[in-house]
Amino acid sequence: MSMLTPPGMGGQYRITGDKYPRMRPPRRRGRLAFGLVASAAVLGLIGWGTLQLIDVFTGGGKKASAAGSKADCTTKASPSPSPVAALPEPRSITVNVYNATPRSGLAKDTADELKKRGFKIGDVGNASKEFDKKIKGTGILLGPTSSLGTSLPVLATQLTTAERRTDVARKGAALDLVLGDGFKALTKKADADRALAKLTTPVTTSAASKKTC
Repeated sequence: MSMLTPPGMGGQYRITGDKYPRMRPPRRRGRLAFGLVASAAVLGLIGWGTLQLIDVFTGGGKKASAAGSKADCTTKASPSPSPVAALPEPRSITVNVYNATPRSGLAKDTADELKKRGFKIGDVGNASKEFDKKIKGTGILLGPTSSLGTSLPVLATQLTTAERRTDVARKGAALDLVLGDGFKALTKKADADRALAKLTTPVTTSAASKKTC
């Protein structure tokens, strides 16, 4: 029996070679350190992902929304002037003044005042039977269909309470001012001038873009 044979084993088993058997495996420190580093990295990624989800469902969405609002506000359109259709000036409008009331001299006095305000005066006299003593209001402004959006509103600034009418069969561009029972005087010149200025002021349309917030 060899000296290397453990006692009690007889000659049944023999140990040969120059290495002795180990009773437990060797420690593998390198693998253990790698496992710890990998676990830490995984935990870090999980924590970062969790923070991102929390940020989305709490404050992150608000920040993104605010940023989007700021971006949108830079493209909002701001009002800019756009010219309206050219309206005729008073000096290019001919007005016939007719008196439909029992008061004498009313048509002449009104025509003189309109002339001072720059209008051209045509016929002056008593109203026709169609209107004579039949107008209860301040008056009627009568013109061709084409004057509805041109000369008629310009004349209306001088008597804002008058009724406006158009006649499709009417020829020429002249307008009629038929004075009624309720007429006392034309609209005050200062008020008429403001109304005329407002009528000819350019309207505003959304054309230019600028930052508004």
